[in-house]
Order: sequence, then structure tokens, then C-alpha cells
Amino acid sequence: MTVQIHTLSNGFRIVTESMPGLKSASVGIWVGAGGRHESVAQNGVAHFLEHMAFKGTPSRSALRIAEEIEDVGGYINAYTSREMTAYYARCLSEDVPRALEVIADIVLNPLFNPDDIETERHVILQEIGQSNDTPDDVIFDWLHEVSYPGQAFGRTILGPEERVSAFGREDFLGFVARHYGPDRMILSAAGGISHAEILHRAEALFGGLAPVGADAPEPARFTAGERREEKDLEQAHFALNLEAPGFRDPEVWASQVWTTAMGGGMSSRLFQKIREERGLCYSIHAQPAAYEDTGHVTIYAGTSAAEIGELAELTVQELRRSAEDMSEAEVARAKAQLTAGLVMGLESPSSRAERNARLLAIWDRVPDLDEAVSKIGTVSLEAVRAQGARVLQGQAAVAVYGPISRAPSLADMMAGMRA
Repeated sequence: MTVQIHTLSNGFRIVTESMPGLKSASVGIWVGAGGRHESVAQNGVAHFLEHMAFKGTPSRSALRIAEEIEDVGGYINAYTSREMTAYYARCLSEDVPRALEVIADIVLNPLFNPDDIETERHVILQEIGQSNDTPDDVIFDWLHEVSYPGQAFGRTILGPEERVSAFGREDFLGFVARHYGPDRMILSAAGGISHAEILHRAEALFGGLAPVGADAPEPARFTAGERREEKDLEQAHFALNLEAPGFRDPEVWASQVWTTAMGGGMSSRLFQKIREERGLCYSIHAQPAAYEDTGHVTIYAGTSAAEIGELAELTVQELRRSAEDMSEAEVARAKAQLTAGLVMGLESPSSRAERNARLLAIWDRVPDLDEAVSKIGTVSLEAVRAQGARVLQGQAAVAVYGPISRAPSLADMMAGMRA
């Protein structure tokens, strides 16, 4: 498998990875415009815009967009994250030109018809309502907000109802004009594809666009914070954020190994102590998140009102112990889990295309898979214990939701971590 990268004269980047033997492919456009590129007044517009791309262009109706891909058995979708918006399709190899043309059309030529805006506004308000009714969706939004308060990076992707209810055509046009330039886009394709053919079609579809210029977002600043909401729910939901390295920090690999050892599977410390030994929850996990300029580790569990205090106390104890007695066996197991997960997760064209786009956006290159595996392999026990020690001295944020009267405060938890 070979990764090839090419940049057009207007800054539009193309990255392809041919996967010999495959008869399918994934192709998409990743735009460097997400939640963190919005102003307060724009919060939610990037996600709304992603929806509107599928509502029609001058040459295709919303139905025709779907039919043109599904007529050949393909799949088309999009998502909005804090750093990017992606539009992608999966299809058979021979249908890649069709998929790329449809994606280019919806990204470059959305109609933003007022009637369609009203229809999709209602859909997104329903999406927000559904999220608000899902406790583990709510708590993660709250946790992010208190970890990055007063920052675009900390605001929700969906946006508040009052903003979504007010967006109009000019809001979308303005956001597109500022952010949807060729120098902010990456075309990524993987699978049974030809780099030369992708390059030829990219030049025809995107080569004539004018750059919009760089628009560096506000740097993210992780800050200690807390949100507590009492509600009559069956379970108390507990989510803890711990400051961690971003993608550009060389300590990111030690952080990921530490996180996996702490809560990455059924053999992890938190799962064994809190679920298996004490039976305090059905599941508990720790998940790393690394971005261009920040990162965090999220620990989440749901438990009963009577046991949330014990669960939080045990979590803090295990965090403190990790800096002192993390074992070689735990580190070796975590490294094996990370390596296997990385390799197995990249066996599909979709995962390859997404990885390549993401890494190209961060590094302006695509590190070889062997490079990542090597960096995981060289993480030492000392580095993992040191990461545990850094967590104890770093910032933390917490969100608790439900019957939480017995949940400790953030101050109490941080005191426990540093005892």
C-alpha cells in the first residue's frame, strides 16, 4: 500500500492510498472548518451547513444526490467535528469518479434554498432534543464546556437551540466564503483507486478555486471546571476529564498507553477494580482524545445514587496508584491493545482515507503506520508512570448528572489525587 500526496497550485491537497486487491474504495473531502472555527454567534453553523449540503445543488435535487450514489450500491454521509467537516462516500472502485463528482457538487454548489433551510432546521432541533434526552450525550457536552470554558473549542457541535433557530442563508454563505477554500480542503481516497485518475479529476473539479487564506483558530486552553446537575434519573452519570498531550506533543504516545492501561478494556485497572471487584457499575472506560493543540483523557461510568461517591473515590485512588506501581505487564498489554487496534482499525478503505486526511491536516504529511507502531513500542514503563504523575499535577474537570447528592466535588477529587 502506497500513500501519495499532491498539492494543486491553489493549495488544494490530495492524498491517496492504493490498496491492491480491493474492488471498493472510499473518497471524501475534509474541510478545515469545524466547531472551533465558529464565533459565539455562529455556534452550530458548521454542523447546520453540513446538513444543507445534501439538500440540493443547481444540478441535483436532494433525492438525486442520494440516488446517484445508492443506484450503484454506494453510501454517502458527512460529519462535523471540532476541527473538521467531512463529506465522504464508499463505493465500488469503478464508481469513484461518480462519487467524487457528487461530493464536489454538494460541497461547492449547495443551494441553501430557504424552504430547505426551514425543513432542515426542524430536523436539527429534533437532533438537539434527542441529544438532550440522552444523559451520556448531555454529560459529555457539559464536560467539554467546563474543560474549555468561554472558548469555541468548548462549545457544542450542534449549537444551542436559539442559534439554530435563527440561522439563515446569509450565515451559511458567509461561513462558506470564509472557510471553504481549496487551501482549507483535503481530498482523501483509499482502496481500489488510481492516484493519477484522482489527481486528474481533482484538478478539473477544484483546480480553479481561489484560496481563502489561513484562519488559525483560537488556541485551546484546558481549565479546571465542574458542572453538577441533579435530576431524577435511574443512574448517576460521572465523567472526568484529565488534561493530556495533544497530537503534536511527543508525550502523546505515553499518554495513550497510560489511558489504555487505566481504562481501555476489561483487563484495565478501572474495570477490574470498580466493575469486577466492587460491582459498582456495568462498565467504566477511559478514552484518550488528542487534537492539534490540546488533549484530554475522559473517564466515564454510570452508577447508582448510593455508590457514586465510592466510584469516584476508587477512581481517584487508581489514578494516584498508577504513578507508583504501574507494572511492566500492564504496559505491555496496553501497548499490544493499542497496536492491534490501530492495525485492525485500518483494514478498511474508509478508515485509511480518514486517517490520511486527519494526519495530513496536522503534520502536512502522512506518517507510515510502522512509524506509529514503533512509537507505541518504544514507550517505557517509566514514561507511563511519569504520565500518571503528570495527570495528578495537571488540570481536571468533572461533570455529574442525575441523583448526585453523594458525588464528591472536583476540589475533593483533586485533593485526593494529590494527597
